[in-house]
Amino acid sequence: MTLSLNIDTRAWRANVKAVHDEFPGLVPVAKGNGYGFGLDVLAREAARMNDDCIAVGIAQEVAVVRAAGWSRDVVVLNPWRPFDPVATALLEDPGVISTISRLEDLDEVSRSHPRARVLVEIRTSMNRHGITAEEIASVGLGSLTFEGWSLHFPPTGVLAEAQQLASAAVAQQRGAVWVSHLNALDYRRLRTHLGVRTRMRMGTRLWMGEPTALTTTATVLDVHRTSRGSRHGYHQMRASRDGWIVVVSGGTAHGVALAAPPSQKSLRSRGVTVAQGMLDAVGMSLSPFTVAGKKRPFAEPPHMHASMLFVGGAEPGVKVGDEVPVTCRLTTTTFDELRWN
Repeated sequence: MTLSLNIDTRAWRANVKAVHDEFPGLVPVAKGNGYGFGLDVLAREAARMNDDCIAVGIAQEVAVVRAAGWSRDVVVLNPWRPFDPVATALLEDPGVISTISRLEDLDEVSRSHPRARVLVEIRTSMNRHGITAEEIASVGLGSLTFEGWSLHFPPTGVLAEAQQLASAAVAQQRGAVWVSHLNALDYRRLRTHLGVRTRMRMGTRLWMGEPTALTTTATVLDVHRTSRGSRHGYHQMRASRDGWIVVVSGGTAHGVALAAPPSQKSLRSRGVTVAQGMLDAVGMSLSPFTVAGKKRPFAEPPHMHASMLFVGGAEPGVKVGDEVPVTCRLTTTTFDELRWN
């Protein structure tokens, strides 16, 4: 009675190895829900690949990967702020590399923890964190243990931007350059151009780069005949026609049907949003669950651990105990079970 992530172990690990081979200096990223696998699983896989360093999203995740057995260096990607006591405590940990993204924070850490291991982040076209290009010349490190410069690019990183920012940084203070979201060719070009050690942080492509190796399934928990006008669910909605209520594992506690707001860049994408809104308004929001070869509408909004679907027709196409495909966004889904096949 579970929502399951099914993994073709051989194919999945073959991709992990191929990506490591393609990007020398790779640093695996294990953050959030661990891309659906969990932070503990990814920490163990990084250790299996004999990686020397792992990157986590926030300071609170350091303890999680260490509890899974990770004993080597950990980079905290989220930049240090003085109001985070966990991040501040980690400045004293010789196995942790903290990211600093503001000049005032660099000065504060230099005074309070002069031996801390730090990366200095430079703001890119992401425009999220980091000192500006104009501030690079003002970076003072004091006695800090400087681990290099950090640059975080949009999903399609631009080599010219990487070369410009990294060159200016290395000219100010020679050190390793840590990057994200460059393709393999541009990464090699950057390494050659800079002449310093480079590290590629990677999560999505590393752990999710072989989609055929990952499938998600839900268990059918109940199947009920229903007729037009019959009520069902918490909201006592009425069935629009004769059919079946199919109850499957997977609900809000798992992250089922959660989605980030999309950027409406085209008339088509706007039309899709309008159409989905109309379906929602009449209680026919399409679910991510596939029953008898078709995605079925929710009979009502998902429950905490289960979802109620409506299947029209004379037969439901499934029985209790069957497993049905479900489309999940791995970075927002918590699975009950990982099945390594």
